[in-house]
Amino acid sequence: MNAGMTQDAMEASTGEALITLLEKYDVDVVFGIPGVHTAELYRGLAGSKVRHVTPRHEQGAGFMADGYARVSGKPGVCLVITGPGLTNTITAMAQARADSVPMLVISGVGRRGSLGHGRGALHELPDQRAMMASFALFSHTLLSASDLPGVMARAFAILNSGRPGPVHIEIPVDVMQERVAALPARVPALPSNPHPGRGDLEAAARLLSEARRPAIIVGGGARRANDDVTALAERLDAPVVTTANARGLLAGHPLRVPASPSLKAVRAFLAECDAVLALGTEMGPTDFDVYEDGGFPTLKGLVRVDIDAGQLARGPRAEMAILGDARATAAELCGALGAAKIGGERRGEDMARRLRAAAFEEIGDAYRGEVAILDAIRETLPGALFVGDSTQPVYAGNLYCDIDTPAGWFNSATGFGALGYGVPAAIGAAIADPDRLVVALLGDGGLQFSLAELGSAIDAGTPVIFIVWNNFGFREIETFMIERGIAPEGVKPTPPDFDSVAKAYGLAFERPMKLSDLPASLRRARDSGRAALIELRMPFDM
Repeated sequence: MNAGMTQDAMEASTGEALITLLEKYDVDVVFGIPGVHTAELYRGLAGSKVRHVTPRHEQGAGFMADGYARVSGKPGVCLVITGPGLTNTITAMAQARADSVPMLVISGVGRRGSLGHGRGALHELPDQRAMMASFALFSHTLLSASDLPGVMARAFAILNSGRPGPVHIEIPVDVMQERVAALPARVPALPSNPHPGRGDLEAAARLLSEARRPAIIVGGGARRANDDVTALAERLDAPVVTTANARGLLAGHPLRVPASPSLKAVRAFLAECDAVLALGTEMGPTDFDVYEDGGFPTLKGLVRVDIDAGQLARGPRAEMAILGDARATAAELCGALGAAKIGGERRGEDMARRLRAAAFEEIGDAYRGEVAILDAIRETLPGALFVGDSTQPVYAGNLYCDIDTPAGWFNSATGFGALGYGVPAAIGAAIADPDRLVVALLGDGGLQFSLAELGSAIDAGTPVIFIVWNNFGFREIETFMIERGIAPEGVKPTPPDFDSVAKAYGLAFERPMKLSDLPASLRRARDSGRAALIELRMPFDM
């Protein structure tokens, strides 16, 4: 036996070796639907510590992995069959790529000798790996079982450093049946993320400390940096604007501005600042130019911090571009500030208070009504995690909403913008943190993309509260068409009777008729101890 190899891994099957390696990389759950093309990969699962969760559709597996990863901070892992199983997962992988979510998708593929020949084998694609390589951070075909440890090491190095996203490994069905001679006793250490140099930190600290009117913008890359961002904001007395994927940072803090940079009030404020620190945000249009008016201003004294060098070269031009992890850089900036004198009379808390009021006023009556629903949920279920699909209350919340806990808000309405995300992502989130209450915000149209996953919530024992905003169709699209003089077609898919759907799957059900009834419905749903469906049928009495 080779030095450093474990005796119990001698002559393991590829599937057994795969599960053993997943355990070594601290994977505790995988999402997938088994098939004859992946059955061998399941060989080692039953005797392992890895939990398997079965969705109703492979897209659901991907979205569950996404929600799990965002909450746990670990990669979400999927096992799917070759061909349709993998193509069903692509939408979820694309959402993960857009939102920088670490996801490992392990799929089957045909026998090595069949690849590229186009003979009509079951589930065959012309070039499955090439298709995945077009958007995955890394895609690899395992041509020999002996290569598995090295390929897994490379995959997890990519998943745990730099800007995360989806990674794909495909295993031919004949390789699945090979034996792996031995596995390493320990997996390689994961690489660390880049840290900025002292010169950059000192220059950024000097620029920010000398400014008379600084501000901070935080994105999803800083969602786990609450304490460090808070300390930095307090040291600079700077208002903090949180994008949708950072919402919940500085919860309750007087320097928080939980409002979109697409709002005119926020843009005007940022344009008047003489220094802006952007932490972990790609500064992309789904956060910074929702209305596609091209009106986001040129920022003076812009310092961008991002973990991806390529991203620093895109978007607004910065006076300083710092390659580094947002959390570590925020902490190190605080240290670099030291005892530096902070310039001007900043009155950061007063500016933040006035900006919160102006942004809330700007979103208009309809969105303020939907934010009132979000506030009612937050006040009734403090500390709940909000997971959203693309629907009106989510659009409203992405523009403005106060969330009472860091990393307490995420949805698919930014970036790739997939429908059908909310139900499975909420299940994945609940599996990642079973002690936390999860609320899923859904539209009746989007819910029907993944309606069957309500049954997966029951199977997985996740007591998610699913809230469906039922306006009997795709109301946003209908309004968009009407406003542009287009006769609306295809915008009225008939929703099911949600009461009957809940009964069919075994969910608790509530249908409050007005906002004042919602808190009691939420409490009953929570106290049921099982997954629950709450329908808000339009028009809803506010």
